[in-house]
Amino acid sequence: MAFNIAIDGPAGAGKSTIAKKLAADLGYVYVDTGAMYRAMAYYFLQNHIDASDEQAIAAACPKVDVTIQYTGGEQQVILNKENVNGVIRKEEVGNMASATSVYPVVRTKLVELQRQLAAKENVIMDGRDIGTVVLPDANVKIYLTASSKVRAKRRFDELTAKGVSCDMDAIEKDIIERDYRDMHRETSPLKQAEDAVLLDSSDLDIDGVVEEMKKIIKKAE
Repeated sequence: MAFNIAIDGPAGAGKSTIAKKLAADLGYVYVDTGAMYRAMAYYFLQNHIDASDEQAIAAACPKVDVTIQYTGGEQQVILNKENVNGVIRKEEVGNMASATSVYPVVRTKLVELQRQLAAKENVIMDGRDIGTVVLPDANVKIYLTASSKVRAKRRFDELTAKGVSCDMDAIEKDIIERDYRDMHRETSPLKQAEDAVLLDSSDLDIDGVVEEMKKIIKKAE
C-alpha cells in the first residue's frame, strides 16, 4: 500500500526544496503540483483554448491526463502519454497556468489526478492544502513554517545571489500580505491540519529540516 507524506506551509518556508530532497533520500515520488498545472495549461494552449473561456476550459478538462514519473532521478511530466518536460517552463505556459488555475474545474481535475498518483505510489506532495484537502488521509502530515523575518531573509539572499536589487523590509511586507491572502481565501485556505506535526525551520538549515522530517516519518511507519 502506498505511503503518502503531505507538507503544507506558507510561502517561503522552503517546502519544495525540502520535499524534493526528502523524496530523493527516501526514494519517493515528489509530486510537483505546479508542474501539473503547467502541463494542463500547455494542453489548453495546444488546443487554442482561450484562458477567459471557462466553458471551453471545463469541456477540455476530461480530455486531460497528467502524471509524474522519475527516470534516472529526473522528474518527467507526462501529458496524455507525451513527455512535456521541455515545454512547460516557457513563460506563455506559466501565464496560462496562472490564468486557468483560478477555475474550480481545473483544480478539481488536478486534485483527482494527484490522488490517483498518490494511490499508486509512495509520494511526497507539498502545497498549502495538501493535508487538509488533497490528501486528507496522508500517513504523515507536516506543517512547515518559519518566521516572516527568516523567510524574507532567505528570499532576499536568493534574489541578491541572482544579482537582483531588493529591499528586505518590502519582501517581508509582501510575505505577510501573501500569508493573509492564503489563509483567508475562500477555496482551500492555508491552515495546519489538525493531525499535522508543526515544524518551525527558522533556526534550521535544509539538512536539519530534512533530518527532523525523517524522525517524524519514522514515528509514523
